Amino acid sequence: MARPWRGVIEEYRDRLPVGPDTPVVTLGEGGTPLVRSDALSDETRCDVWLKYEGANPTGSFKDRGMTVAISKALEEGSKAVVCASTGNTSASAAAYAGKAGVTCAVLVPKGKVALGKMAGTLVHGARVLEVEGNFDAALELAQDLASNFPVTLVNSVNPHRLQGQKTAAFEICDALGRAPDVHCVPVGNAGNISSQWLGYSEYLNDGVIHEPPRLFGFQAAGAAPIVEGAPVKTPQTIASAIRIGNPASWDKALAAAKESEGAILAVTDREILAAYRRIAREGMFAEPASAASVAGLLRLAGEDRLPEGSTIVCVLTGHGLKDPEWAITGAAHPPSIPADAHAVAAELGL
Repeated sequence: MARPWRGVIEEYRDRLPVGPDTPVVTLGEGGTPLVRSDALSDETRCDVWLKYEGANPTGSFKDRGMTVAISKALEEGSKAVVCASTGNTSASAAAYAGKAGVTCAVLVPKGKVALGKMAGTLVHGARVLEVEGNFDAALELAQDLASNFPVTLVNSVNPHRLQGQKTAAFEICDALGRAPDVHCVPVGNAGNISSQWLGYSEYLNDGVIHEPPRLFGFQAAGAAPIVEGAPVKTPQTIASAIRIGNPASWDKALAAAKESEGAILAVTDREILAAYRRIAREGMFAEPASAASVAGLLRLAGEDRLPEGSTIVCVLTGHGLKDPEWAITGAAHPPSIPADAHAVAAELGL
């Protein structure tokens, strides 16, 4: 008998750090679409799939980790949570904290958060404070606050976040009936690539899959500290979700790339925008940062690094409505026509 999707904790309870007494705080996250891209498959001569994480309740993959982090915070008796964010984490934390009935404080870099993300954070009732500095300064402040006051930090340095986020790897394998050969993902604070390798490794160790994928993470060229081997003081990129100069999960990301025989590489803003518009033409509206995975795929294909026939999954981390500026900026202004069917037909060349 069919049943509705129950959220990642109930779907993967035996693989998550929860017990019978854990108060589950869920918004039905996970179960996101895995959509085949015919166009990318034809161009790369591979079997390319897009994991659309923008279908999560607050529009990004962050919800997978937040359901676990907030549930565990509630179990531990926490009355307040805090996070630093470029937008997606804050919207997710605010929503799940609201569901749980606990106070949520959000520290954001002043003037650096996309409007769509700020809207979600505010409407869910979080207390937003703008920090005079970049994301890295905001995260350092959030960590200091959590260390000295009775508040739980729910950034990806919280291990419960990574536990929840690993479920994306489970879903991909469950849908394909195997692991992909290559897994491409954007890298900002680096919790995503770290958690997804955790998920694939767990399935491998338990015999659910027989071979793990090679993981390729892609940073924006103007915010590529892992690629450059040193923190970037003033990261610059149009992809706001990965505009991070000193990733919290740096070491874990490097380990994921090395252990999977993949790599962490950089793609330019031009490549990101081209991929962003391309996947939108296929009906997948993702924020610019999400398109870094597809930009990276095309780079690998152009460098002949993808064996023909490989099964590839690109993770689209967040919904396009989170950061709509570039969709509007790049679009032509609509022409004005009279309310007449013949005028419409003429404009459409019918």
